[in-house]
Amino acid sequence: MPAIIFFGVLLISYLVGSIPFGLLIVKFKTGRDIRHVESGRTGGTNVMRAAGFWAGLTTAMLDILKAFGSVYLARLLLPGNYWLEVLAPVMAILGHNYSIFLAERDDNGRLRFRGGAGGAPAVGGSAGIWFPVLAFIVPIGIFILYFIGYASLATLSVPVICILVFGYRAYTGVGPWEYVAYGVITFLMLAWALRPNIQRLMNGTERVIGYRARRREKQSTQNKNSDQSG
Repeated sequence: MPAIIFFGVLLISYLVGSIPFGLLIVKFKTGRDIRHVESGRTGGTNVMRAAGFWAGLTTAMLDILKAFGSVYLARLLLPGNYWLEVLAPVMAILGHNYSIFLAERDDNGRLRFRGGAGGAPAVGGSAGIWFPVLAFIVPIGIFILYFIGYASLATLSVPVICILVFGYRAYTGVGPWEYVAYGVITFLMLAWALRPNIQRLMNGTERVIGYRARRREKQSTQNKNSDQSG
């Protein structure tokens, strides 16, 4: 019976994670298919580009709840099973990134599963495992987004923070070592999903947002005005 519950929770977590809230919200608000906008991902960042700030924020919050709820489902049905608490949000992230509801054939006839990059559900899983970790994730993520200007780095910072925080808690004896595995697994998943962004970072062509983007825009405007006045 515990084995059935264990794998049942994983299946439910994947299916809930697969719900493409971003696609549904953009479709409802604009009639567009998010898969044909910018990166084609269904996460909050791309939804924001397609349908505005509030649509993106709503999508991000719903995606966070996917993985957050999966941890509590695991604790409700199999209390004290740390591996299930780790794997349930991992499955929610897997569903978010590779949604069974967004399966399609590519030009070569191969089956593809579309979705997001996993940032929001990774935050949700972290909060579900140990809610105070948000006190580290949120300010660091905002700092990276606004001052460094790369959304992909902010996304990857989530599992790195989890590894450090959960590792410290395990080392001091106040948390299980299994939680560190959540950070390691999610880092690998997010890094895989963000391969194009990482390549652009290495090439120096990744999109910049926040303070640096505004600074560049201001500098460009000043240069343009200077050229016109000259």
